Amino acid sequence: MIDFACKRFELRKIIKCGLGLTKADLSLFDYLLEHTEEWFTTEKLAKKLKLNLSTVQRSVKKLNEKEILMRRQENLNGGGYFFVYRIKYKSEIRKIILDVVRAWSKGVEKEFDEW
Repeated sequence: MIDFACKRFELRKIIKCGLGLTKADLSLFDYLLEHTEEWFTTEKLAKKLKLNLSTVQRSVKKLNEKEILMRRQENLNGGGYFFVYRIKYKSEIRKIILDVVRAWSKGVEKEFDEW
């Protein structure tokens, strides 16, 4: 928990808000944090999380764009390929989230300067 004036913030909610995550995105994020060494297809994640495949695909796309995930291409013997995903190390994710928080803090500072 983080205290700020009259409000307390759970770190999980700061992550959700700071990264602009939906409830499904956050569920995927949490699951992958519990399974840091395993690579997953979107189909396997959908099954494990009991979510619709298109929901998982959107969440994976968002987390990948925010550089929270690593993506690796797996080639099929008969041609074609598919992607598998794994979460980045906590130290890398921590830096991404702290950069978001610092940018927010600078924005607040700027607002006060202009006030």
